[in-house]
Amino acid sequence: MIGGMKIHQERIDLPARGRGLWNVTEPVAAVVARSGVHTGLCTVFLQHTSAGLVIQENADPSVLRDFAKWIARVAPESAEWEHDEEGPDDMPAHLRAALNRSSETIPVSDGRLALGTWQALYLWEHRMRPRSRSVVVHVAGIT
Repeated sequence: MIGGMKIHQERIDLPARGRGLWNVTEPVAAVVARSGVHTGLCTVFLQHTSAGLVIQENADPSVLRDFAKWIARVAPESAEWEHDEEGPDDMPAHLRAALNRSSETIPVSDGRLALGTWQALYLWEHRMRPRSRSVVVHVAGIT
């Protein structure tokens, strides 16, 4: 405890997955539960530059498919990018990640993430080849 506030931080190593939107709500919610914080804020920070975080619809999978189609048009792999050290998806992945966030902040209410009924937190992987990713989850508030 620091002046009535409780601060808890954990790093989560997420399994290697290829391109797509991967729901990471449950492992983040587990950190919030372990923190003991009743009311506060949870900040999730992604430690990578070719993936992003997004809070989005969790009920209709067509929303996620439409996001994937949209971003493929915005930053296509067919363009002649200078930065292609790791393959044709290298620079497009960085551009796509720039349109996402590297962190999200979610209120904590009654010891749980205060996401809306149809919301989930996704890691949006922009690389084709499966890669392990890490997020730092920081929870601060009162118990």
